[in-house]
Amino acid sequence: MSETEFHPPRNRGPASLLLEARTALTLPALILQSPTLLSAPRGDGRPVLLAPGFMAGRLSMQPLAVFLRRLGYDAKPWRLGRNHGGVEALVEDFRDEVADLAAAARQPVSLIGWSLGGVIVRETARLEPTNVREVITMGSPIVGGPKYTAVSGYYARRFEIDLDELEAEIEERARLGLTQPVTSIYSKGDGVVDWRASIDAYNAHARNIEVVGSHFSLGLNAQVWRLVAKTLAEDAS
Repeated sequence: MSETEFHPPRNRGPASLLLEARTALTLPALILQSPTLLSAPRGDGRPVLLAPGFMAGRLSMQPLAVFLRRLGYDAKPWRLGRNHGGVEALVEDFRDEVADLAAAARQPVSLIGWSLGGVIVRETARLEPTNVREVITMGSPIVGGPKYTAVSGYYARRFEIDLDELEAEIEERARLGLTQPVTSIYSKGDGVVDWRASIDAYNAHARNIEVVGSHFSLGLNAQVWRLVAKTLAEDAS
């Protein structure tokens, strides 16, 4: 990592999931703050593709997609079913979708990924530099993949992987860097992914922005929505 290295991530245990109890407060807070969202910067019609987290599907990203469409972006839903966690296979399918969308729109695509979806969009951006305009992740395990998450043991058993070996592979790929604008949104109250693992210290131009909230609430977090809208607007040409 760079000389601006952050504190190393820590292993997460099942007990950390207790932090997610606050998720129930997210929707009422979003409703209360909805008037402030109306003042978010308007979109420029560019294509935006959203990727959900582990074991989630397109519906988890639908509220954010609707918000972005109302701002004027051509926000597209994930079309690969439930995110089953097989990153390599999902990236291959997702990059085809990105390439097709970029060709149809005649411009590169902005990618937004939540949790494991962020891992997928980052890898897609690395493989498709001309078709991806920018990357925004929310609570994504940039460092270590599943190792520093509350589901590390389950993930390792499900896919029969060595977490240390996978971490080394992820580190090697991450050192290659990304050419596009990169923004990582994270929360120290994240009960699923250790927040330190969501810090991008690999790309000098990456923006790491802290918000308040739980992991499962990031897709319905008004602060996150404002940040996404602001980031997309700032990256407009």
